[in-house]
Amino acid sequence: MSVAGKPVHLTSIEFKLLHTLVTKRGRVQPRDRLLNEVWGYESVIDTRTVDTHVRRLRAKLGKSGDAIETVRSFGYRFREP
Repeated sequence: MSVAGKPVHLTSIEFKLLHTLVTKRGRVQPRDRLLNEVWGYESVIDTRTVDTHVRRLRAKLGKSGDAIETVRSFGYRFREP
């Protein structure tokens, strides 16, 4: 994968997370739904796993990572262009 012509190396989890957010662009994805779709967790658990991976993903994407928007106390959304 590349961003602005530069290669970006994502882990499989980071790629799944990005893919999930992009395919549901503009719609807020609650943390528990992301845990289920990306990690396969069925039960709601108190974890910051999603937040940690989103932070790492944003860092790897650089300025393009700003397209991943935090919806406070709920989840994340990939912003419409």
